[in-house]
Amino acid sequence: MKNQELDISFLLNQCKENNEKAQLTIYNKYYKSMFNVAFRIVNDYALAEDIMQESFLKAFTKLDSYSGKVTFGAWLKKIVVNKSIDEFKKSKKYQIESLTENTTVIDLDTEDLASYSELKVETVIKKIQSLKPNYKIILTLFFIEGYDLEEITQILNISYENCRTIMSRAKESLRTKLNTP
Repeated sequence: MKNQELDISFLLNQCKENNEKAQLTIYNKYYKSMFNVAFRIVNDYALAEDIMQESFLKAFTKLDSYSGKVTFGAWLKKIVVNKSIDEFKKSKKYQIESLTENTTVIDLDTEDLASYSELKVETVIKKIQSLKPNYKIILTLFFIEGYDLEEITQILNISYENCRTIMSRAKESLRTKLNTP
């Protein structure tokens, strides 16, 4: 792992000097995973490719702002996620629900997941993709991309309470879809 980190650090230093071979090496290392991140959010092949390309361009031009506190892959992923969400919002498919203070939040962290253990990942991802756009995005960020609720609130620019409520509703909607053939 340390050698890989040293290799990435070396390549990033070369990228700062506009070394195209180093940029291509970084691109080849990360482009598939970054495309998948974008595609899971926007669900459009061409748009995901554009997002991925623009994200790499932004990363290479803003490389001086990369502090090294997180891995380069995590930093790049954040750029891709933010760009994907921006593009998804522009598409008018996405709207955050406005919630009242009387909303009930169901705590689903204690649920018994044994009945879902036989499901295949592909099935779950397909069901997530079929949900309402805001449910799809929040579940993708949480379950697939690994963001916690506080990070999701920042990414989506919503309150923590709103995020929890949408998450609860999204999980319930997913559970319902998983239980129907």
